[in-house]
Amino acid sequence: MSQQLKEIMTRNVTTVTPEQSIQEAAQLMSQQNIGSLPVVKNGHCVGIITDRDIALRAVSQGHSPQSTTVGSVMSSGVVTASPEMDVHEAAHLMAEQQIRRLPVVENGQLTGIVALGDLATQNIYQNEAGEALSSISVPSSPIH
Repeated sequence: MSQQLKEIMTRNVTTVTPEQSIQEAAQLMSQQNIGSLPVVKNGHCVGIITDRDIALRAVSQGHSPQSTTVGSVMSSGVVTASPEMDVHEAAHLMAEQQIRRLPVVENGQLTGIVALGDLATQNIYQNEAGEALSSISVPSSPIH
């Protein structure tokens, strides 16, 4: 018996807007003990920002955390899913797209998020989570 994402997704999602500072985003991540935030404008998911985005695209480049906006370092073109998507299909999509977090959108509005860890904690999806992680965790070379 397969489940839909709406059955396992996190519903009360902390978000930021593209106009907020990366310092505000980092503070929210610290308070919530999370590594990413969906970026929402007028209820629509327009991107995602991760602690890695902040570290590599801003801090390592010497940009000010107070004046650098989320929109300038976020990843746009985010892959999303519907609440009715089958969990197996979502795991396959995450592996294919090499992503660890999947925003869940209904009628253009963010309604939740599913992380790879959500799949791993469900016993019946541990194989899919492992396969997705294997696809996502392709080693990369340092940038010179």
